[in-house]
Amino acid sequence: MSVAAIRLVLLDVDGVLTDGSIYIGANGEEYKKFHVRDGLGMVMLQRHGIAVGIISGRASSAVAHRMQELKITLVYQDVHDKLACYEKILRERGLTDRDVAYMGDDLPDLPVLRRVGLAAAPADAVPEVREAASFVAPLPGGCGAVRALSDFILKAFV
Repeated sequence: MSVAAIRLVLLDVDGVLTDGSIYIGANGEEYKKFHVRDGLGMVMLQRHGIAVGIISGRASSAVAHRMQELKITLVYQDVHDKLACYEKILRERGLTDRDVAYMGDDLPDLPVLRRVGLAAAPADAVPEVREAASFVAPLPGGCGAVRALSDFILKAFV
């Protein structure tokens, strides 16, 4: 597959953009830690004309806020069928599988990973996901894995 063909990068959130931890305060408020380098990687992709979006099985106002900061509008949360969501995105954007990179870390991500042009995983993804990935980041989720993926894709444009 040609990395230069990538027009959209989709990401899982928990375990990819975060380390997978969920912090819950005494009043039920949820906190997530995002790595600034991952954010810059997402911004750099957008600056090169590559759309970025998320597909997450959970809903979080912290995620919505972070995506708004990064000007990411393809935000799908509380998704129980990631493949159906992915197919909807393809139809709406007029894309094919080969146009898309996806980074996931756990079993619910496998159906999408098996379809996309560039399947990616953080270093600490479950073994089945790492085996399905054609790119495994040298860093774990929430610690620069997304930045490693963005750098890998953007090198095709240099």
